[in-house]
Amino acid sequence: MATPSGARGPMECAAAAARARATTDHPHPATAKTPLVLTGATVVLPTGPVENGQLIVDGTRIARTSPENAQVIDVTGHYLVPGFVDIHNHGGGGASFTSGTADDVVKGIHTHRLHGTTTLVASTVTGDMDFLTHRAGLLSELAEQGDIAGIHFEGPFISPCRKGAHSEELLRDPDPAEVRKLIDAARGHAKMVTLATELPGGIDSVRLLAEHGVIAAVGHTDATYEQTVEAIEAGATVATHLFNAMPALGHRAPGPIAALLEDERVTVELINDGTHLHPAALELAFRHAGADRVAFITDAMDAAGFGDGRYMLGPLEVEVADGVARLVEGGSIAGSTLTLDRAFKRAVTIDRLPVADVVAALSANPARLLGLWDSVGSLEPGKYADLVVLDAGFDVKGVMRRGEWVVDPRLG
Repeated sequence: MATPSGARGPMECAAAAARARATTDHPHPATAKTPLVLTGATVVLPTGPVENGQLIVDGTRIARTSPENAQVIDVTGHYLVPGFVDIHNHGGGGASFTSGTADDVVKGIHTHRLHGTTTLVASTVTGDMDFLTHRAGLLSELAEQGDIAGIHFEGPFISPCRKGAHSEELLRDPDPAEVRKLIDAARGHAKMVTLATELPGGIDSVRLLAEHGVIAAVGHTDATYEQTVEAIEAGATVATHLFNAMPALGHRAPGPIAALLEDERVTVELINDGTHLHPAALELAFRHAGADRVAFITDAMDAAGFGDGRYMLGPLEVEVADGVARLVEGGSIAGSTLTLDRAFKRAVTIDRLPVADVVAALSANPARLLGLWDSVGSLEPGKYADLVVLDAGFDVKGVMRRGEWVVDPRLG
């Protein structure tokens, strides 16, 4: 596993990322130049599924009309859905976004692309401020190159009472000056910061984030209902992995869950892997918040798409067994090994959610949250040709990103 001392400088980072993309993102020869028409599938649009539909791809974008030289690909019996948008992801393919080199980060990104995630925000975990500002610089290079959609800082401004898989000795109160350091280090690519807003400086930090266009997320928190309401009023708009790393819903002390579910301004993250949430909790969130306020996330660590074994999550050792990640010391759940295609399949086949609602939670809602709705999140003309081909059992058969096949359905 890479360590902080293995991180590279900005120029080396850029060169390494370019080399990695050159070896992992070769498109099928026809996709880079020849317009495509995908026909026969159930195309899931913002207005709902359209059976026996078609989708036209011209260059990097979805087109309204088909050029005469378009190549027709028959995907009858499949679903066409927008590429997935993951706003909370720490790594995959054996690579960590927190401690890996630029090559490692690109490897992790590609692992998730193979599973349908075409837009990804790279999440860090708690570290000291010097290390986090350095990581922000490295990840910003990848954001500027279009590899990631931005950076999410999960920690160090979280509650020691709800630290989960974060190192307690590195936690600190959310001093607005230090929050500002992370924003500045990200060079315009900070998308979200998770805070325990009840801590000293929490509300002022929420206001600072809102003023700079960065999402303030309530998470790893021991806040009361009233304190959470105050944070929302100050500008917090996301619940970091709702239900996890926060007080349980109580009938006398409802805590943050009730406040986050009831406010229409808040998007709630859910980890739908069968480990983090009971199906009844998932149903409660969908029923109360509504399908337009849920964002499925992975909260993936580097074991996602890689396998069981021992890993490092920041400075903490993690044991992954049967796909479940737990801290070696203490046994707390340590992120997940989830990929968003598995979250999709589970939501439809086990949770029995409508396909359109699942697409909203995986694509449309997170795209809107990130301010990217004009370019990703739905299969509409003018947007990037980011799409996933699913078979009748909701398994991935094709993935396209910006008009290029990452997984070509004709080769599977």
